[in-house]
Amino acid sequence: MLAEAMGCVGLSCERPEDVDATIEKAMSINDQPVVVDFRVHRDAMVWPMVAAGTSNDDIMIARETAPDWDSQEL
Repeated sequence: MLAEAMGCVGLSCERPEDVDATIEKAMSINDQPVVVDFRVHRDAMVWPMVAAGTSNDDIMIARETAPDWDSQEL
């Protein structure tokens, strides 16, 4: 409902077997932004991650591993 209040299409996916259909539906919408809420178990380790209450600058790409934003790799 929050996505819709902001002029977006809001989709929710709660079951692993619905992931493909949800992504296909999101990709088929071309006239509005789409927000997809993928529901996972609260203990799921989903990466990249920004812990609750921290800045987006504190993003983690794996457990105890943060990206090196100053890297000169091309």
